[in-house]
This record gives sequence, C-alpha cells and structure tokens, in this order.
Amino acid sequence: MFGKRITLFKLLGFAVHVDLSWIILALLVTWSLAVGLFPYALPGLSPAAYWLMGAAGAAGLFLSIVFHELFHSLVARRFGLPMKGITLFIFGGVAEMDDEPPGPKAEFFMAVVGPLSSVALAAVFYLAAGIAGAYGETAPVAEVLGYLALINLVLAIFNLLPAFPLDGGRVLRSLLWQWKKDLRWATRIAARIGSGFGLVIIFFGIVNLIRGNFIGGIWQSMIGMFLRSAAEMSYQQVVIRRALEGATVAQFMNRDPVTAPPSITVRELVEDLVYQYHHKMFPVTDRGRVLGCVTTRRVKEIPRAEWDRRTVGDIADECTAENTIGPATDALKALALMNRTGNSRLMVMDGERLVGIISLKDIMGYLSVRMDLGDEED
Repeated sequence: MFGKRITLFKLLGFAVHVDLSWIILALLVTWSLAVGLFPYALPGLSPAAYWLMGAAGAAGLFLSIVFHELFHSLVARRFGLPMKGITLFIFGGVAEMDDEPPGPKAEFFMAVVGPLSSVALAAVFYLAAGIAGAYGETAPVAEVLGYLALINLVLAIFNLLPAFPLDGGRVLRSLLWQWKKDLRWATRIAARIGSGFGLVIIFFGIVNLIRGNFIGGIWQSMIGMFLRSAAEMSYQQVVIRRALEGATVAQFMNRDPVTAPPSITVRELVEDLVYQYHHKMFPVTDRGRVLGCVTTRRVKEIPRAEWDRRTVGDIADECTAENTIGPATDALKALALMNRTGNSRLMVMDGERLVGIISLKDIMGYLSVRMDLGDEED
C-alpha cells in the first residue's frame, strides 16, 4: 500500500510514519484553506494570516487522523493484536497490523472506536471554537477550530460508510463474521460492497468532471479507485493468510542453496553467481560456517572500479533478524518479514547452521497454484 515514508515520532509505543504522498495532501489542504475557505469565511485579513490559518488547519487535520488511528491501535493492543505503527498517506491513515483481528468482537470494537474518537474530537474542537469566538481578536483561531470540528465530523461519517476496508465496512464484516463464523466469506461480501461504493464514488466524480468541477471530480475519482483497490487487496490478504495457515518455512525453503565464498571478488560474484542464478541474495559461507549474506542491493553501493579489489567478505552483511528466519516459523511471518524489510530471500537458520533459503518467488508460486485451482473460493 505504501511507498517511501519517514518516521516522525513514537506515541504510546506506536511509531507514526508519514508516506511521502501525504506531502501532496498537506500542500493541497493548506492551499485550499488559505485561498478558498478562510478568505470567504473571514474576509479582510492579510494573505500571510490566511496562509498561517491554512497551515494550522492542515496540521490539525494531521493530528486528527493520528488521533483517529491511535484509538484503533489502542483497542487492537487491548485484544492482543500486535500493531506495527500508524502511517499517514494521501488518502488518510492506517493502523498497520500483521494479522487479522482474533474474532468478530475484536473487529467490531477496533472499527467502531475510530469514528467515535473523531466525533469526540469534533465536539472538543466545536466547544473550543465557541470559546474563541466569544473574543473578537481570536476570530481566526475560532475559524480554524470550527473547520477542525467540521472535518472531524466528516471524517467520522465517511468512515462509517459500510464500505470495506473503511471502519463501517469493518463493522459490517464483524457482523457477517459473527453470523457465519467464516472470516473469508465475511471479507468477500464486505469487500464486494466496498468495491461497489468505490464505483459509485467514481461515477459521481465523472459527473462532477462533466459539470466542470475539475478538482472535485478528480479527487472523487481517485478516492473511488483507491477504495476499490483497497477492498480487493484486503480480500486477497485474507485469502493469502488462509492459504498459508499452518504452513511453515520448512515447506517452502530450498534445502540446497547456492552460497558465495568470502574470498571471491565482487566482480566474480556478479559474473559467476548473480548472472547465472539470478538471485538477489546469496549466503556467504566459509567451510560450512555462515558469515552472513551478500545482496545485489549491497553490490550496487560499490563503485564498479572497486569490483576487482573488494571481496564478498568485505561487503557481506551479518546475520540478523532482518535476513534470517527459523525453519519452524510460520510462512506468514516470513512473508510479513519480506514485506517489511524488502528482502525477497531469507536465510533459514537452525541455530548457527544454514539449512536452506526461502524466497518470495516460491511462496507466491504456491499461492498462484492454489488460486488457479480455485482454493480461494469457499
């Protein structure tokens, strides 16, 4: 779902990240508030004042989304579901988790607490706006607070739409899950409804484009396409989890991996191993002892002029929790580790002994066969 992102801070044990696409949204929000909304609602101020109000409104929106996602994460933690953090991107934010909720009750409370927190925050901003509005010199502050009250209410209402994976769609899935006791079926139905809502939003976006509302139409169309994509991807994630349920790393690993000796040069590594086997990572071993691994990513950091002087041992990465995994570990955890680190191959270690290599290609090949056989359907 996400591209490049930066980590801003930690809040109650959760890392808050910002996807670079958020910058686009922040700039658009600031511009629309400074040029459109605030000059219309409160005429007579200087351009600098409007831009300051716009920046404050964008910052308030940022904090409001963090607040909304934080409550999702806190309830998830209460039900024993590990959370990786919170990431904000161009269409909002998401509390990141490696697994599905443990049951429909957890799903329901995790979903419903987000809109409720936004409603509560809207009430706080509304009261603060009323207090600030009682004093003439704080009218700009009151206007920004009023905007934040309105935007939090809109955020709550939009998220309550029964369109998976929005909060309302997750509430719907929890009810379907409780009814049929089948997460995959409940997810498929909720995802289809979410995809349908996406089509409706796209339709209204096209209508607005035809009517001349270019910016509004583009945004609606993009949100609709995002909602359709997110619904389909969420269902596929459940299918993948069910397909890999109970499978271990040992079932997928290559037990006779190609290794690289530490004494060969970087050029020999590339020409004799990378070009021949097309792997992006090779374990580095010396007389049966594992020294680490070498990746094409690491090779790219070495100037070509040094390829004949530098050896694999010089550039090898040490064995860490980022590039190794145990043979008895769930395949799902291997997939999550690959997704988090960007490593498509992991060394499978039994203590200090290399017993194999597990690759993303092997896991996805297995999933492709399962889906070709129709195993993703109930």
